[in-house]
Amino acid sequence: MPNNKWKNMYLGSNAISMDSKGRLAIPAKVRDSLLSDCAGRIVVTAHTEERCLLVYPEQQWQLLLPQIESLPNINRKAAKMQRLLLGYATPLEVEGSNGRVLLPPTLREYAGLEKKLMLVGQSKKLELWSEEEWFKYLGAVDDGDDELPAEVLSLSL
Repeated sequence: MPNNKWKNMYLGSNAISMDSKGRLAIPAKVRDSLLSDCAGRIVVTAHTEERCLLVYPEQQWQLLLPQIESLPNINRKAAKMQRLLLGYATPLEVEGSNGRVLLPPTLREYAGLEKKLMLVGQSKKLELWSEEEWFKYLGAVDDGDDELPAEVLSLSL
């Protein structure tokens, strides 16, 4: 088993609200995990395939950063991925007492975030979606363009 510095997994989904200034309150259970894992220090960046945000505990981001930096930026798709992930990466801190975070306008605009949001756990990170886009994503019909990777085919749920 890998020796992880954090002990929490980020699972489940939470409907949350953001005010007009871009402040949102992280739900208590998630906030407690972030405070425990990284003293509330997070990095928020753009998702490279979806119009949502990725929320990493700081040390998880630090593990991922060398992989992002080493992408072959001569390749257009890899360069775009690198530009999005690094260009939007914003260190933030979750306020311990009320769990609030202030999202900068650039991140809110990228993901089309307004009042109603969904915070979705993805094990070692979280995703932050506009509620409308999240439900559109869930209801989208699979167009069959993406083939399932072999690892998924061997998964037994």
